[in-house]
Amino acid sequence: MPSTTIEPAPKYIDPEFAAIKDECDAQNAKLSALSFEDYVATWRVMPPALPDECPTDVEITDRTATVSDGSWTVGSHEVEGGNNRYVASKTGCVVVSPDYRMAPEYPFPYPINDCFDTLKWCKANAASLGINPEKIIVGGSSAGGNLTASVVMRARDEGVSGIRGQVLNIPNICHPKLFPQNKGYKYESTKEFEVCSMLNTKDMTWFWDKYLPNLDNSVQACPILAESFKDLPPALVQVAGMDPLRDEGFAYAKALRDDGVPVTEYFFPGLPHCFYFFPNLTKTAEYYANIVSWVREVQNSIA
Repeated sequence: MPSTTIEPAPKYIDPEFAAIKDECDAQNAKLSALSFEDYVATWRVMPPALPDECPTDVEITDRTATVSDGSWTVGSHEVEGGNNRYVASKTGCVVVSPDYRMAPEYPFPYPINDCFDTLKWCKANAASLGINPEKIIVGGSSAGGNLTASVVMRARDEGVSGIRGQVLNIPNICHPKLFPQNKGYKYESTKEFEVCSMLNTKDMTWFWDKYLPNLDNSVQACPILAESFKDLPPALVQVAGMDPLRDEGFAYAKALRDDGVPVTEYFFPGLPHCFYFFPNLTKTAEYYANIVSWVREVQNSIA
């Protein structure tokens, strides 16, 4: 199981998170002490952290489809349900959340295949969903950001049209053993946050090893290893400052931008991975507002 050592590195910490850090770490320690099976079972029945004004029912007014996805090993689309309903209620999007098969029973490429099949299913069933199959946004957080980037790239390579945007929230972009430091990207956050709240480097590597046990099958699993990022859709990238994934998010945003992809980037200093699980943080509202604003901008840009 992931480690139980979660005392954060001595870096800047957002004052609001600092006030709840000890309780957060204590709860994470209890989870980490469980067996993998109990960890997964507990995670999947935990009540989701709902953003303010999150509805239980959503009236759809627009017809942009968003495919949302979660973690590789322990998450579920129920955990992301509140986030999805919130975005749907604020933007009018139809949100489709794939319940993809998970590692370790189903490692790479099963999760990517399931999410890509969901994308194609949305296009094939556009009429019954009430969507335009040429107006799709793909989005996800953490491992879901990884799957989003991979699905969008695969759609480009296989000629699947209709993706107008990609939302990459605190994305996990590359196995730490494969990160392309020879390309000049800064990659210090894995060392800075070897010990950290919410997610540390040891935990991140543990999840990667469950998802990608064979490092030879790496390019599609690690989108930043792609030869080209040209012709990918515009991206929203949100990065947490107290997160071992911080520099991956920055690097992927740069890779996209250098190949001419429009990128909107937001940075949240002093906050850990998945800080938006805490609705009372001021920056959580900002995080969601960024998503809503960007999705609306993409909607308005589509003829």
